[in-house]
Amino acid sequence: MLTGSTVGLRARHEEDFPVLRAELYNDVVRSSRADSRPWRPVAPGSQDSRLTVDDEDEGSVKFSVVELAGGTLVGSAVLWGIDDHNRGAHLGLSLLPASRGKGYGTDVVAVLCHYGFVVRGLRRLQIETLSDNTAMLRAAERNGFVREGVLRSSAWVMGEFLDEVLLGLLAREWRPDPKA
Repeated sequence: MLTGSTVGLRARHEEDFPVLRAELYNDVVRSSRADSRPWRPVAPGSQDSRLTVDDEDEGSVKFSVVELAGGTLVGSAVLWGIDDHNRGAHLGLSLLPASRGKGYGTDVVAVLCHYGFVVRGLRRLQIETLSDNTAMLRAAERNGFVREGVLRSSAWVMGEFLDEVLLGLLAREWRPDPKA
């Protein structure tokens, strides 16, 4: 398990699926805001790619996010679009509703940076998020990500086009938290 100051990133367990399905993916609005693909229901027991882990997929690493204090599942995190040639990747996270507003997002981003830069040897990490996602923008910027641009009207979300903010962080700019 990879650990930060408050959360750990571990492999996705079978018992995580029902919680993630119920609290993240079956919430149409939340799921539509978090995923660029159109929402569709995920049936219990399905092998939906948003839940399952494909160990053969070298371009994506999915984690379950757990609270260090008690091991409680608090969300999901991913390093995706991993490009070993250019040494870059994108990162994302989704926290369960009861786990939001507790600072976990900032810690998850920090742990994903450690994984990307230290464990994987990447040179660049990137985040794309909706322009009104202040929690993700704050978590990214607290970890040193720089706003690189706005993708105007690039995301179709619940009947309207929304702007996305593009943020980037280079390995040479990253300052890991010495307490973590």
